[in-house]
Amino acid sequence: MRTTLIVSTFAALAAAAPQPQQMDFAAVDEATPATLQGPPPTAASQVAYNSASASAAAAADISSDPLTKRALGVNDPCGPQPDGYGPKPSTDTVAAFLAYQPFADTANAAAANAPQGYTTTFQNLQGSVSANTYLGLTTIKTYDPLQCQELCDAADLCTAFNIFFERDPTINPADACPNPPSFTNVKCTLWGSPITTETANNMGQYRNQFQVVITGSNGYTKKNPPSPIASFDGPTEFGGATNAPLFNGIDTYQGVKFFNQPYDPLVCASACQAQTAYNRRHATNGAYKPCNFFNAYILSKNNVPQGIYCSLYTKPWDKSYSTNYGQYRGSDRYTVSSSYGYQLSAQDPGTV
Repeated sequence: MRTTLIVSTFAALAAAAPQPQQMDFAAVDEATPATLQGPPPTAASQVAYNSASASAAAAADISSDPLTKRALGVNDPCGPQPDGYGPKPSTDTVAAFLAYQPFADTANAAAANAPQGYTTTFQNLQGSVSANTYLGLTTIKTYDPLQCQELCDAADLCTAFNIFFERDPTINPADACPNPPSFTNVKCTLWGSPITTETANNMGQYRNQFQVVITGSNGYTKKNPPSPIASFDGPTEFGGATNAPLFNGIDTYQGVKFFNQPYDPLVCASACQAQTAYNRRHATNGAYKPCNFFNAYILSKNNVPQGIYCSLYTKPWDKSYSTNYGQYRGSDRYTVSSSYGYQLSAQDPGTV
């Protein structure tokens, strides 16, 4: 759906746009077609124990729900474990898991098509990353590096991520259930430093008699940020694309310029400054809308870069507002990467 009338001319770009700032596919569609180039063909918390409070709570619990048995938790012996959405081999052994060809095929295909703004640093290993820059873990439903990229881009200090298949127990191994059946989890870990083959040194572990192992492990590290631009402060790394609210009832979003060319935020800066100049020449009662901030990012369709997307605003917005990580247009998946913000060093007040 078109959310703005901003297409090609600066006059159109000056028009107000409704909230939220969804991707303007019309601007993408109307850009001059590009010539394809390239080479030939379980956490725990501690609470202080208080005997009187515990006794009162126990009495109250019996009064309201006498002698009911709670369900087993994930940390209880033989308690059911979460997730397990990944595929698994028909033979439930460690050897069969490590040799399961669909795991290798999936990892190798993903390695050849790294998320935009990232470099594949290792692929299809049988170990996950272990380092002192760990930022967090998310279990996801499918082996989807783009989802991990979105998590990394949204996380402060995240420089790299590791995605892998892990053989996990369906229930928590204990003396009464030492080696339960397995299922497969797809996991994504985030890191605050580049990751390499040498850091993928976690080969799994034993949980009682159950052996946890890892395969299809891919590592991705962010490319270097863009260069500073004269007259602007930045670049400031964002998560997704900026989606700004109204500010004191005023829409600060000016519109978008899209260029199907290599990633170069300088073209966004030029568009921002040209927009201000146009609006100044057409000031009303000595007032005009200046471009004081822009968000530049790569827009990709099914992980194929389409060009550089420039969103222009009358005031700066920080990373907390960069919440648009992409969207679908029919069956096509559009994603945001290399998203950075630049604000005018000397903010333009918008008066002649």
